[in-house]
Amino acid sequence: MTRQRMTYRKRRQNRQNRFGMFLTGVVVLMLVVVVAIRSNTLREKRDMYAQREAELTQQIEEEKARTEEIEEFEKYTQTKKYAEEVAKDKLGLVYEGEIIFKEED
Repeated sequence: MTRQRMTYRKRRQNRQNRFGMFLTGVVVLMLVVVVAIRSNTLREKRDMYAQREAELTQQIEEEKARTEEIEEFEKYTQTKKYAEEVAKDKLGLVYEGEIIFKEED
């Protein structure tokens, strides 16, 4: 082979190598961009889910407090004091000898 042909082949291989490296770089860059965009989307979803979790946790705590209030009221309604209050307020009943003072309208 002649020297000229060898130089031409080397240049051609060199160009092909550079073009291959360029294409590889472009593919890698595209992959990096896609991964970055996808990770940003996932980060937004994670934040949204964390916020939703906090809201649900707060609702659970509120419902637990409400449940406790209902249970306490249930216990209170089974006491004699509650029965007396209802009898006085709703039915107007009083103990014998008890005096009731009413406001004048």
